[in-house]
Amino acid sequence: MMSELLVFVNDEFIPASKASLLVGDLAIQRGYGIFDFCKALHHTPIFLDEHLHRFAHSAGRLRLPIRPKKEIALVIHQLINKNNIPHSGIKLTLTGGYSPDGYTLAQPNLVITQTPLHPPTPDTFEKGIRLVTYPHIRQMPDVKTIDYLMAIWLQPYIREKNADDVLYHRDGLMSECPRSNFFIVTKDDTVVTPDENILKGVIRGKVLELAQQIGTIEERSVSLEDVRNAREAFITSTTKHIIPVLQIDGRPVGDGFPGAVSRHLRTQLDKLVASVTP
Repeated sequence: MMSELLVFVNDEFIPASKASLLVGDLAIQRGYGIFDFCKALHHTPIFLDEHLHRFAHSAGRLRLPIRPKKEIALVIHQLINKNNIPHSGIKLTLTGGYSPDGYTLAQPNLVITQTPLHPPTPDTFEKGIRLVTYPHIRQMPDVKTIDYLMAIWLQPYIREKNADDVLYHRDGLMSECPRSNFFIVTKDDTVVTPDENILKGVIRGKVLELAQQIGTIEERSVSLEDVRNAREAFITSTTKHIIPVLQIDGRPVGDGFPGAVSRHLRTQLDKLVASVTP
């Protein structure tokens, strides 16, 4: 029988069922906190330096003191060794702390958890996803906050529109999905991704590097007209890697099937991930 998973809370590893924070934490009182999420394959965190860099950036933007990245990395490796899950997701959460008045910043609480994770399959890629657009821009979009109010509130709307996820926009300019970055491929095979009002994902950065090796990339505004004229579209994230977007607002993207550029980038990204695992 598998023993209970351990989690790390501030300075100790404890069973998940015993882990808790007090109700006075600003994460509970005001939704104030940040997180980051990385994937571990064969007990090895993937692109950990980039995730820790983004975690530190988010903490700095929210004025939350953070431990040295080397110290956090050590805790992550210890947690992986203790739980012994070959493929997993590692989530780091930093809260606003136990505020004396429910409004003032306090000493942050650091929580690190690990859960089993199943890598995406070829079927996931071929199936693709359908998006529905919605006018919204997250507060401080460059920060990976714990605030997913709009994304969760929109779940019934997404289902009503027969979609799998939502694509945010403002004034007709696309930005991001709640948990992934958005790309289009133009008719001349230029890979384009929004550059404003987004969280710059770790996989987004890797895909831009890979795309630059095969052609032109552009980080710029992406209009609804750009999307309608696109040959392909896809999203990127730590868990999904690259997933083609086959439909937006009920209209097919391109021919409605995964495209050659998306397929090539997915293959190259899989190779890159494999190269950093044992």
